[in-house]
Amino acid sequence: MSSEQTKDLPPHVLIFPYPIQGHLNSMLNLAHLFCISDFHVTFIISDFNHRRLLEHTTVPAAFARYPGFQFRTLPDGLPDDHPRAGESVVDLVFSVEKVTAPLFKKMMLHENFLAGGAARRRVTCFVADVMRFVPDFAREHDLPFIFYHTTSAAFSWLYFCSTQLLHEIPLRGKSMDGLVESVAGMEGFLRWRDLPSHYRADDVNDPILQGTIERLSVKERIIFNTCEDLEGPIVAEIQKHVPRIFSIGPIHEQIKSRLTEKKAEVSIIQASLWAEDRSCIDWLDAQQPKSVIYVSFGSITVVTREQVLEFWHGLLNSSQRFLWVMRPDSITDNEGNDQVLAELMERSKEKGLFVEWAPQEKVLNHSAVGGFLTHSGWNSTLESIVAGVPMICWPYFADQTTNSRFVSEVWKIGLDIKDTCDRLIIEKAVRDLMEVRKDEFLERAENMAKLVKMSGCKGGSSYTNMDALVQYIKSLVF
Repeated sequence: MSSEQTKDLPPHVLIFPYPIQGHLNSMLNLAHLFCISDFHVTFIISDFNHRRLLEHTTVPAAFARYPGFQFRTLPDGLPDDHPRAGESVVDLVFSVEKVTAPLFKKMMLHENFLAGGAARRRVTCFVADVMRFVPDFAREHDLPFIFYHTTSAAFSWLYFCSTQLLHEIPLRGKSMDGLVESVAGMEGFLRWRDLPSHYRADDVNDPILQGTIERLSVKERIIFNTCEDLEGPIVAEIQKHVPRIFSIGPIHEQIKSRLTEKKAEVSIIQASLWAEDRSCIDWLDAQQPKSVIYVSFGSITVVTREQVLEFWHGLLNSSQRFLWVMRPDSITDNEGNDQVLAELMERSKEKGLFVEWAPQEKVLNHSAVGGFLTHSGWNSTLESIVAGVPMICWPYFADQTTNSRFVSEVWKIGLDIKDTCDRLIIEKAVRDLMEVRKDEFLERAENMAKLVKMSGCKGGSSYTNMDALVQYIKSLVF
């Protein structure tokens, strides 16, 4: 269409997240911010995830308030009964490249995304995360691309520094507690064991490691779900290599601020792929303030039966009340898990509650919750920080191993027990967080929460950066 015909139409942003819950949730929140800014948004989602959203959430209904928003679905190439968790996530990586990529290109070329129409202009820019084929397509068609990091800036910076770090692979033989001296801004606290899990490869040519480095290589434009109070020095290092950076997080908190300004209903979109058991809120209502430790290892982590038992013994021996999220697919050895869980529930009913999935943000903001035993995924870390809840970190993979070090050594709002799963260590960590050092952790966590919340309010750094992002995208309209 001619520029005269589309001149009154808003910018049109196409958002394509990697099809797992952590990425999906964060990028739906980004889409929400763009909708609040009156942009048109096309959100590409896998068939599998879209069905789960329809089944378990009000996400489609929430976006129905924005006439400029639309979903487009594509298959991820895996059968519905594929677990899409633990080590099997690798299957998703290859399937998306093989199956989803060509279908995405076909959709873009055969629908009106490049030409536009009467209702919306052609795509103004693409926003995607770790899929190589999206920026490749954008470059081929001379369309702007903005890389959105759903992980921490620290994780991204470590891949910017891959040239130095690859010389150290394999890491075996090193003292994993030795400090990494080759990463600017992290020299004083980052240990070898805190590097992203991909760096633990036995071979520098490991395809997962090399693929991750390629996906996270230097980009011209980056959006980070972080803020200056959390990762300002790290973002400053990245800015030496990247012309445009927009740190606009925590996004879920900025949404609240902007909806409040508009006097609109303040509802945060949660992209849960499991049914939330809200009975846990009633259980929390009956507990004393700051007396419960919330336990959740996210949407991908899998554990062995032995690890479950170590955590259970540690929690029970700590004498603290606990709310434990245990997904049906989270235990690796399938034989007899239902019986094991039933026994744990029976023996724990005086102290704890097990649920398959929980409304996490509501749980973390409940007055009864005083700590979070977490896998240190970036969404969970941000939600805990905003809620002012100290953490015990047991990271599983990827950025989580780095995030946990920041929690314990940089922000000092929790403990890091990575690379161990021992009931005595777990018991001590829970006692330290919930009893022995409770006051100091709570004070620091609450102070951090205040700072981070201010960043997303008018005049705050993240709020200002979001305004700059909106203006930048408007400048791309042609």
